Amino acid sequence: MHNLPETGFVRLNQIIGNKKSTPPIPALIPIGKSQWWEGVKSGRYPKSVKLGPRTTAWRVEDIRALIESLSGQEPGQ
Repeated sequence: MHNLPETGFVRLNQIIGNKKSTPPIPALIPIGKSQWWEGVKSGRYPKSVKLGPRTTAWRVEDIRALIESLSGQEPGQ
């Protein structure tokens, strides 16, 4: 599913994509960074895990579950 590892963690750029990186990283969930963090704060998106002082990530299992729940919604929701 979407080039995600089976287990582990993913960083924000792997979730929302980064067109400027070389090679470009396609978005799993095509939204902006501010909108993502707003969704995390409101509980719509999974909570992050701090792996270090400057390293934030999300559990792959949580992102897979989010993608599955979003794909089950009607367009525009």
